[in-house]
Amino acid sequence: MNKSLVMFGMVIGSTIGGYVPTLFGASAFSFVSVLGGFIGGVLGIWFTFRLVRE
Repeated sequence: MNKSLVMFGMVIGSTIGGYVPTLFGASAFSFVSVLGGFIGGVLGIWFTFRLVRE
């Protein structure tokens, strides 16, 4: 397993997860945006891990 690919997935997921609430009018520094970044990062790690593993 390549650690750098999983970390890349985390960065992309957290960026997308943090940006999505701004599409609905929330601030980029709001709690919802930070929570979205966390959830997106976890999903990015999970998705990339599954992609690399198979």
